[in-house]
Parts: sequence; structure tokens; C-alpha cells
Amino acid sequence: MAVEGGAKCVKYMLFFFNFIFWLCGLALIVLGIMVHQSFLNTAIIKGYTGSPVVLIIVGVIIFFIAFFGCCGAWKENQCMVSMFAVILSIIVIVEIGTAITGYVFRGKIPGFLDERFKSMIAGYNNTENRDTLDAIQKQFKCCGGNSSDDWLNFSSTKTSVPDSCCKNITNNCGVGAIHNSEKIYIDGCQPILNQFLKKNLLWIAVGALVIAFVQISGIVLACILMRAIRSGYEVM
Repeated sequence: MAVEGGAKCVKYMLFFFNFIFWLCGLALIVLGIMVHQSFLNTAIIKGYTGSPVVLIIVGVIIFFIAFFGCCGAWKENQCMVSMFAVILSIIVIVEIGTAITGYVFRGKIPGFLDERFKSMIAGYNNTENRDTLDAIQKQFKCCGGNSSDDWLNFSSTKTSVPDSCCKNITNNCGVGAIHNSEKIYIDGCQPILNQFLKKNLLWIAVGALVIAFVQISGIVLACILMRAIRSGYEVM
């Protein structure tokens, strides 16, 4: 027995919302990939890319279950609509958890960056550390963690910095230039990276919460439609 009246309106609204969910899933995938790529480009936060990865996974799931929800609404299948509401509820919980994790981690970024920079500068002879620091200093136009003074132990003369600190990079351009602001970038990378990462994590939190709010509306519509379908079967 097909739903009628207001329930029929809910049916079409749920169908429309599933299209919005499909777009939300696509948006989450794009947002997650962009932020994850930004994190990988900085390289310094290896092991802390969980939030973007979760968003990508959730986005892929939403992308596919939106079609499942559309079919359930169009066919007025109580089982499919029920499963859609349950799965979507789980996803909303995951998204809220991701947003909270991203927001909490924002406060830990300064201490984490300080520890990582000290470790990598001390181990600059290691190829991975060297490549990471050089990439960061070139990309963000900075030198050292807090300032170029972090490279005092880079050479025996205590006056040189890696060439990646130079404004115009040439071979040995950092030799004897630790305080030469005309040749190298004096400012440290930590403050710049701190703002960069906080901005990205904020986008994760905001994006996840906004999409979760839209999805909650879909859950409510699905519950209303389930009740209408159940009532229709009871009448029959």
C-alpha cells in the first residue's frame, strides 16, 4: 500500500535529501583528499593524518549508501529505509567524533611541532629528516623551528644553515649566513606550520559538523517515512 498525503511528501523529500547526501559524500571525499594531501606535503605530521583519512572513508560510504536510500524511499521499502537510517546514524557519530578529534588536536599542535623539529634538526644527517626539513623550509620560506638559530650545530663554525633556508637557493648559499637576513629566511617554520595545520583541522571540524547536521535531517525524514510505511502495512 503506497503512502499518501504528507507521508508522500516526506518520501520525495527523503529522495531529494539523498541526492544532497550524495553531494555531501563527494564533498567529504574531496575535502579529505585535499587536507590529506596538504598534510603529506608538510611530511612533518606523519602518523597524524587520521582525521582526513576518516573523512575520505566516510565520504565513500555516504556516496554509495545515498543510492541505497534513494531506492528505499522510492520503493517505499521499510527494511531499506530502516537500514539507511541506521547506517547514516553511525556515520553521523563518526563525523562528530572526527570533528572533536580535529578540534582537540589543534591545541596540541605547538608542542608536537616543537618536539618534531628538535628531533629532525638533531637528525638532519638522516635522509628522510633532511628531505622533510628541506621541503618544509622551501615551501614555507622559513628556517629552523623557531628561528635560524636552531641550526647553530649544523656546522663546526656555528654560522651556517642548510641551503634550503636561502632565498635564492644555490650550492653552499647557507654557508656563514645564519644571521644574514638578505641571504636566508630568518623566521622559524613552527609558527607558520602551526597556523597552516590549525586552519586545515578547523576546516575538517566545520565540514564534518555541517554535513552531519544535514544528515540528521535525513535521519528524521527516514524515521517519519518508516512510520508511514509501517502504518500503511498495518491498515492493509
